[in-house]
Amino acid sequence: MRQKLVENQGVPASLLWVLAIIAGLSVANIYYNQPLLNRISADLGVTEFAANLVPMVTQVGYALGLLFIIPLGDLYKRRTIIVADFVLLAIATYGIALSPSLDYVLAASLVTGICSVTPQIFIPLVSQFSLPENKARNVGLLLSGLLTGILGSRVISGLVGEYLGWRTMYYVASAVMLVCLAVVVKVLPDTPSNFRGTYGGLMKSLWRLYRGNATLRLVSIRAGLCFGSFLALWACLAFKLGGAPLYAGNNVIGLLGLCGMAGVLTATMVGGYVNRFGVRAFNYFGAAMMIAAWLLIYLFQDCYAGYIVGIIIIDIGMQFVQISNQTRALVLDQSATNRINTIFMTTYFVGGALGTLLAGTFWQSFGWTGVTAVGISLAGISLLITVFTKH
Repeated sequence: MRQKLVENQGVPASLLWVLAIIAGLSVANIYYNQPLLNRISADLGVTEFAANLVPMVTQVGYALGLLFIIPLGDLYKRRTIIVADFVLLAIATYGIALSPSLDYVLAASLVTGICSVTPQIFIPLVSQFSLPENKARNVGLLLSGLLTGILGSRVISGLVGEYLGWRTMYYVASAVMLVCLAVVVKVLPDTPSNFRGTYGGLMKSLWRLYRGNATLRLVSIRAGLCFGSFLALWACLAFKLGGAPLYAGNNVIGLLGLCGMAGVLTATMVGGYVNRFGVRAFNYFGAAMMIAAWLLIYLFQDCYAGYIVGIIIIDIGMQFVQISNQTRALVLDQSATNRINTIFMTTYFVGGALGTLLAGTFWQSFGWTGVTAVGISLAGISLLITVFTKH
């Protein structure tokens, strides 16, 4: 049953949980491929570097969706946009399952990335209609749903890929998107638009917002760099663990995603503490934890313990960085929450695509040492940005 939303009057808990679950299910489409890259490479007869283009193209698609679709949430009814996205997602994931070659997988993955942006419509919607004192907490809950989808996607796709084949995962994903479509049609309320004008004017306003707000640029760039560091790990983890000395299967690689539950718990618990301790402190701790995690994984790369502990730490650090920076961004202008979130998340996923590309390139040339250097460098630059910028 649809519930009416009134700005700054609160979001019903039932609707909040439904949005968190759908957010997780939709964002999962971006990450199903990560534990399956070695299977995709073998099945389609392409190199590891070529297979690594699949997650990179998906993330580029997500950035394009953020840039060109999310701003529409300020111009048109958000419910209409979300329904269209889920229809296209169902078609695109089905197309990946049927793809006879890597070119088809890349094309369908691009569409999948573009249309998996619905959680980034939910987040500004919840921020706009939440009580002021509950904004950070409610955004944290949605991010928890998002993270659960990311982690669950890796676990499920690893298991399905190991026992039923990588294509089966995408048949399942297509069916799940149709279920999400039905739920959205039933429960998501219509909300008023925040912008009066044309789409061209809307897109021009993005540049004005970005150019005119140094804080928005700062929080977006340093979060994007850390996300690049985070995805550099997952971009090459299947190749690293699948080789000597561990020779891990897709099921084991996927199950390592469960270690990231620490990140989910972090997102749920720490959202309310951002205002108390400050965005700057959260960024110090978050980036430092990510660097420490990379060092730990590198030093203990021949045993599972190093990966388990390292993934837990890097997930917690990533949530410190994302929650603090995204919460700071969303309060900058209540009349432009979708556009601000567009700028933040586009920069965020451009950073993710950069980390994925650099990790794949350095893996080919320098192995795991090169991937580690990429991860530490990106998180280190983010940390330096915080150190050398004023309060």
